[in-house]
Amino acid sequence: MAKYLLLKHYRGAPAPVNDVPMDQWTPEEISAHVQYMNDFAARLEKTGEFVGGQALAPEGAWVRYDGEGRPPVTDGPFAETKDLIAGWMVIDVDSYERAVELAGELSAAPGAGGKPIHEWLEVRPFLAAQPTITECPHR
Repeated sequence: MAKYLLLKHYRGAPAPVNDVPMDQWTPEEISAHVQYMNDFAARLEKTGEFVGGQALAPEGAWVRYDGEGRPPVTDGPFAETKDLIAGWMVIDVDSYERAVELAGELSAAPGAGGKPIHEWLEVRPFLAAQPTITECPHR
């Protein structure tokens, strides 16, 4: 089994087919979307493929250590993660192909008008092992 992170983006990916921002949905449309996500997760719990997931609130901040005795620095000249990432799900599946299959199904969650969003989801594998110093991209 291999773990994959499925990332739902607000922006940064190609526009989905049903490209109406969630803040313009009716309460019923939001409820239907959340129910779809919950049903999807419950089904994967039964097969042992669900690890975790969560929608994210729009507020948040970047934080970094700025030296001994100094307060942490917040925000900065970065794209705001809160504007980019809407939520995540971690799955544990037998293959990359299964991860892609599930991401495709998840992208069909209903949106405005009850129509599937067909949003793009980012599928990222977890590292199977820690990289060595020579493999580390930050060196």
